[in-house]
Amino acid sequence: MAIISFVISLAGATMLLLFAVRMVRTGIERSFGASFQRMLTGSQSLIGASVTGLSLAIVLQSSAAVALLAAGFASSGYLAFPTGLAIVLGGDLGSALIIQILSFKLDWLVPMLLAMGGWLFVKVEDKRGRQLGRILMGVAFILISLQFLREAVSPIRDSSFLPALADYLARDFLTAFIVGAALAFVMHSSVAAILMCVTLVQIDAIPFAAALSLLLGANLGSAFIPIWLTRGMLTKARRIPFANLMLRGGWSLLVLLGINLLADPNHLLLVSPGQSLIYAHIGFNLSLLLLALPICGLLERPISIMFPGEANGQVIASEQPGSALDHAALDNPQQAIASLKRELLRMIGLVEHMFRTTPQLYEASDNAVLRATRAQDEKVNEALSGIRSYVASMPQDTYSKADNKTVRGLMEFAIRLEAAGDVIAIKLTSVAKEKLDGQFRFSEEGWTELVRMYDAVCANFHLASNVLVSDDLESARLLVEEKADLKRTERKSRKNHLARLQHGRVESFETSDIHLETLRALRDINNHIAAIAYPILYRNGQLLETRLIEDLDPQEVSS
Repeated sequence: MAIISFVISLAGATMLLLFAVRMVRTGIERSFGASFQRMLTGSQSLIGASVTGLSLAIVLQSSAAVALLAAGFASSGYLAFPTGLAIVLGGDLGSALIIQILSFKLDWLVPMLLAMGGWLFVKVEDKRGRQLGRILMGVAFILISLQFLREAVSPIRDSSFLPALADYLARDFLTAFIVGAALAFVMHSSVAAILMCVTLVQIDAIPFAAALSLLLGANLGSAFIPIWLTRGMLTKARRIPFANLMLRGGWSLLVLLGINLLADPNHLLLVSPGQSLIYAHIGFNLSLLLLALPICGLLERPISIMFPGEANGQVIASEQPGSALDHAALDNPQQAIASLKRELLRMIGLVEHMFRTTPQLYEASDNAVLRATRAQDEKVNEALSGIRSYVASMPQDTYSKADNKTVRGLMEFAIRLEAAGDVIAIKLTSVAKEKLDGQFRFSEEGWTELVRMYDAVCANFHLASNVLVSDDLESARLLVEEKADLKRTERKSRKNHLARLQHGRVESFETSDIHLETLRALRDINNHIAAIAYPILYRNGQLLETRLIEDLDPQEVSS
């Protein structure tokens, strides 16, 4: 009976820890999601890239999340392999530093974090304020889960089972290494896995030597997480996680063998066991970063040979292969829908490539960029025509009602993508030509506002692609929330522009129509690409007639 109670308590504490870590990460992503792209792609040197990765890992509380972001931008051609690998290595160190922050005895903060976080999340309407509340409550839940973990293990600490298991892991460091790797991979969070190890050492549930082997294994297991999560991406995106696995996994194995065969693990007991384990974790990832950073560029060629795929360099949408529609799969609904999604993914790439030329359109000195952008719209139109023909060829008698509904939703999204392409090819190029012909210049503030909206739409292109492939409800909600946030940004920019006009800014007078038309075009493009989220939200009962279901007010629940 005691064992069953222990297992249930341990499982509950572990699940709360995983939920809390994800809650914090979700809050940060929803608040600053559009800023991550600028941080990642703005790094110039390998040292700067590693600092960027370290910062993002601390913010997101996940090195795997940093690796996924780097892989995604590498796939799109916006991040070179050496820079991406440096970002991931910095992320590994950042996730180690967050362990130190979360390991402090902060139980006294829990009531205040819950009170402040709950008030912000329930009472504040502003998006950033609500997400700050989510983050504060997530941190409180992390602290509560660690307390639960200590209480769950405490009753069996003096039993015969736990000491026997701990002694076995201390003697058999390879088994402990494998257990640590499996634990981190199954939990899909190195932060949660290592926090658990630190907590167990702090209460003397396992010896330091066993915990050290578990920690090194957790470093290996966490390197497998981004490989699993990027298994469906292009080869060039998967090279960075594989290179990280080779470096992190190889170094963890070397350190494991060196410490256990050539030295005594207890020599690393510099202070208390728990704090010494954290120092060992930080030291491991810091030494890996210092050793691997100089050879990031040298690893590109051997990794490319090991994982051959697309040619090096940026893969732009205009160079993508032809239609992904498989007419041989028409009689199989699931395969046909998968083929349709692949073609839509290609179509998103075409439209995104057109949209990425927007800064060049507005800074062009001739009409060449405008003509090239308009020419790209023909490819988008051809893709829509192909999808129309493909859908019309589907034998209706072999498709269920649900399948037909899915196909209709995808067809509608294809139409919205073509409409987004028209906005770029017709509206944006016309406005850009007006700016070029008049030799007008935006005010510095106005241009900054437009670039901020442009970056947000770029981020939403990636999010829309993820929603299309995964049908993930959480991502669909986030995409619609980002749509609402972009509308607020547009309204704020309009107000700022009118204020500049009132103050007599010459640049604002000259570019007034151009600025307002650009804002409207960016909003329309974002609305079109966000349309992929609505069928998913509708299926899951997450839509009212006009807007997302908001979290219920506690007073409404009690009444």
